[in-house]
Amino acid sequence: MFRTFFASAAAFAVLAAAPAGAQQQARVNWVKVHSPAIEGNLEGNTAERTVLVVTPPGYDENPNKRYPVVYFLHGYWAPVEAQQQGFKLDEAVQAAAAAGNDLIMVMPDGFSKLRGGFYSSSPTVGDYESFVAEDLVEWVDGNYRTIAERDSRGLAGHSMGGYGTARIAMKHPETFSSIYMMSACCLDPMQMTAEQAKAIEAMTPEQVAAAQFGQLAAVSTLATWSPDPTDDGFLKVYTGLRPDGTIDPLVNQRLAANSPVVLVPQYLPELNGLEAFAMDIGDKDFLLEGNRLFRAELDRFGVKYEFELYEGDHGNRIAERIRTEVLPFFGAHLDK
Repeated sequence: MFRTFFASAAAFAVLAAAPAGAQQQARVNWVKVHSPAIEGNLEGNTAERTVLVVTPPGYDENPNKRYPVVYFLHGYWAPVEAQQQGFKLDEAVQAAAAAGNDLIMVMPDGFSKLRGGFYSSSPTVGDYESFVAEDLVEWVDGNYRTIAERDSRGLAGHSMGGYGTARIAMKHPETFSSIYMMSACCLDPMQMTAEQAKAIEAMTPEQVAAAQFGQLAAVSTLATWSPDPTDDGFLKVYTGLRPDGTIDPLVNQRLAANSPVVLVPQYLPELNGLEAFAMDIGDKDFLLEGNRLFRAELDRFGVKYEFELYEGDHGNRIAERIRTEVLPFFGAHLDK
């Protein structure tokens, strides 16, 4: 979905100001944020996280004005620079400002050595959950003119980021007041088979480096949700493969313990305490069933949310819908 993108040194500098008399533009800022939560992970993912911060038109010209913030979590496989190439969040912030909805938008790097930390907490991968909910929010509030209150913070994300949105909203209700999940992955419990576990145990570093999306995603989720810090292997995952060829049930129980479908009844006060809750997915998306199961559990327990099934697949309309649906949603619900 995204082409490979390597940031040059200039990508980490603030874009040059527009010429005098030109229309004010949203400003793209590439910054580095140190995350104590990520430190010490066994995979070697850096605690110096790249973060995209987009400020609205007029931010520099109005030094006394403060802004609500929308945090956007990207999906699996591509780093944050490549995700921005597809999402074009600066254009979304520009369009929002034109509609009278001034806000700051922040997209942190959720990438890892295995191409995604799933905004979760793992000794193997690192604590991406606390990075977003604690380290990042504190840094942004300390370095930009935000309205540093829960009612002025929104959380959204696509695919892996949609999963992260649900997880973080449930586990950190004190931080975000409104959420928007786009084509969320990983909502229903995953099932690891003995055959899959055997294939993962046999992988070499070279095979992991060359693995395609579907094959590597299984390894990444195990590293995140079924880690084994004591493992002598390079993956530090617990596959639970037994000598008789069966798999330890704990593996799938650990995967299920991180499933939002399973977590819903444990976090009803947090879900019901949201100011606003929306989710959407394309009618040709391969993740439709997981989203249906998640919504069925929300409905079972009476959680109120907005939902739209639109014409599209997993990624072909995300940039468009960030502009036309996601930011207007937050414009209607975040305090200014």
